[in-house]
Amino acid sequence: MKKITVLLCSILLATGVFAAEVVIMDDGNGTGTTTWTADNTYILDGFVFVNDGQTLTIEAGTVIKGKPGQQENASALIVAVGGELIANGTAEVPIIFTSQNDDLTGSLPDEANGQWGGLIMLGKARTNNATVPKQIEGIPTTEPRAKYGGTDDSDGSGSLKFVSIRHGGTDIGEGNEINGLTLGACGEATVLSHIEVVSNKDDGVEFFGGVPRLDHILVAWVGDDAYDYDEGFSGYGQFWATVQVEADGDRMGEHDGGPSDCEFCEPHAKPIIHNATYIGVPGKSRRVITFRDNAGGVYSNSIFAEQDKGIDIEYIEGEHEGSYQQWKNGNLELMNNIFQNVADGTAANLFTVSVPKDKDDNPKWEVPAGYAEALADYFANAGNTVADAGVSVANPVPSRDVSGPDYSDAPWWFKRVDFKGAFKPGTQWAGGWTLTFADYEFISDGETVSVNRVHEVNIANIYPNPITSSATVSFEYDSGVYSFIVYNLAGVRVKQIGNISTGDFIFGSEDLETGIYFYQLRNESGNKLSGRFMVH
Repeated sequence: MKKITVLLCSILLATGVFAAEVVIMDDGNGTGTTTWTADNTYILDGFVFVNDGQTLTIEAGTVIKGKPGQQENASALIVAVGGELIANGTAEVPIIFTSQNDDLTGSLPDEANGQWGGLIMLGKARTNNATVPKQIEGIPTTEPRAKYGGTDDSDGSGSLKFVSIRHGGTDIGEGNEINGLTLGACGEATVLSHIEVVSNKDDGVEFFGGVPRLDHILVAWVGDDAYDYDEGFSGYGQFWATVQVEADGDRMGEHDGGPSDCEFCEPHAKPIIHNATYIGVPGKSRRVITFRDNAGGVYSNSIFAEQDKGIDIEYIEGEHEGSYQQWKNGNLELMNNIFQNVADGTAANLFTVSVPKDKDDNPKWEVPAGYAEALADYFANAGNTVADAGVSVANPVPSRDVSGPDYSDAPWWFKRVDFKGAFKPGTQWAGGWTLTFADYEFISDGETVSVNRVHEVNIANIYPNPITSSATVSFEYDSGVYSFIVYNLAGVRVKQIGNISTGDFIFGSEDLETGIYFYQLRNESGNKLSGRFMVH
């Protein structure tokens, strides 16, 4: 029997592949207050705005695709100041933003980027720009609805939960690409939880001021920086992760304090980030994080791994001394973090002082005597360690001891957990609903169960999928007796069929609730097939 490759994510058979296509264009009136439903696929044709006073609701399981195009022909979804986007998926039924070229069967390569624009959310919170409001990066200045900034830090631009943003970052001009997720002056009432940005041509998530609070964020395989902040961003973040690939990427964090015309203006950038896991690729001369242009910030209880260069803090000659001054004043803190295979493992190269370069790439001035030594001494004094956390690009879930977090100075918003990094040992919150970690591994009944990237391997065919009551399972049968074992997303075995001695059998979904499940087909010889299906 011929092997058949199942679709990338079975849930999308119902919501993407077989859905009716609805083309969305914006004549200036925006989307209106409306709901996009999972029985349609929505095609963004150009810049589509959720205007001031409008609310766009997107149902769980909905697929939104951006048309390809550069510059004035680019496609993106932009929430204007005063607009609201409510896009709440679930782990079982995520919302996906992707390219029109993505048929969701795995035919579009993982690394394909710049296929469409991205998602932009704009708010009324504070920035340190000299001019407020300001035009957001990535949208032509001829579009008046793309301005952001104000004085209301309590503002909300909507809610995103379990959202995957894929293959974006199209060019609108030379060196000007749209980020995967752009947050311009979003306020603290903006809800951002369980979001993936994958294969974006420019940055993954970029913040322009504001005070949004984000948890469980994954940035993977982007062409520039994973997390980029500027213009006085002072939000909160917890459980942030990034993984790089060999071909693309720059810093895992590029953190600026203010724009060139207002570098030392207030509010100063001082976000607080706990439980990050940033994993790079050795041998590519990339850096973990850069703090510059007077940026402050806090990173604590985090894991930084597999990067040739550590964290550098910029010194600027003069009265303010830039980000180095922020560190001296206690507005830039790097505490209680684990460094795995970063630089040469010495404090002097894990925490370094940098200076701006001139047009000939020469340092503009010298670092004062004792400054570098003081920063290196701070490394251990602040509870940072060099250790093997057991994390990798393929699996960011730690396999070694990562206990000992400290939240003594953390605001109330942060969840108190007993581990460092974005992932609790043995738990993969990004498995199943993201493109990045469609590979899923868990422990069940004392055994490690692995579910492979479905579009990269030949596995069983399940039809129909999603399953309403029963389905036919077909696979390349060789010999022996197989068992069909079903697990839920928590790794709990919920169903099993034994004594299978043919390549076709009927599977009933009774007693299974709606959602995504993993399966394994295996026999006594150790032959295994694995994948996913959905019960609807």
